[in-house]
Amino acid sequence: MLKLLRPAVTRILTPLGRALARRGISPNVVTAVGTIGTVAAALFFYPRGELFLGTLVITFFVLADLLDGVMARMTGSGSLWGAFLDSTLDRVGDAGIFSGLVFWFIVSDQLVLAGVALFCLVAGAVVSYIKARAEGLGMTCNVGLAERPERLVVGLVSAGLGGLGLPYILAVGLWLLALASAITVGQRLWNVHRQAVSSPPHTLR
Repeated sequence: MLKLLRPAVTRILTPLGRALARRGISPNVVTAVGTIGTVAAALFFYPRGELFLGTLVITFFVLADLLDGVMARMTGSGSLWGAFLDSTLDRVGDAGIFSGLVFWFIVSDQLVLAGVALFCLVAGAVVSYIKARAEGLGMTCNVGLAERPERLVVGLVSAGLGGLGLPYILAVGLWLLALASAITVGQRLWNVHRQAVSSPPHTLR
């Protein structure tokens, strides 16, 4: 569903990307600013219990994850370094969001949910690592129930609605996200295993 929405979001962001490019702002700068803003907002608002406001600010900066790609395609300035930087800073942004939630749960004495949020953080990193490592070995790994966009949407929507006072929505969202992330890890491990056992060793990079 999120992949189907991407073209529409791209059309919305294109004028902004064109305006930034005319001012000499590179996609890498947009990537860095988006990540810094995401982490700063998550670590400032979430531990204070300001979940709804924090989610709004974080969502604004998360859009930079789409805007930098729009700008790179528009200006033809995409590069290996840009792709590497984008993927790396995605992990930093995710860590900031879920760390902010962990801090909030600890401060509010919700230790079980702190553990669930921490699991979501670790599982999300493992999901991304499996794909990167598989591709580094010459295999593909594009399967999975909960990829990064899905994890972000579930996490942010749950936090935002929880900040509005809807009961149990944040807890339910995080438990579902933890389950989906664990399933995704299993799906990707199985996918890579099937490719690895069917490929002669010399075909792997």
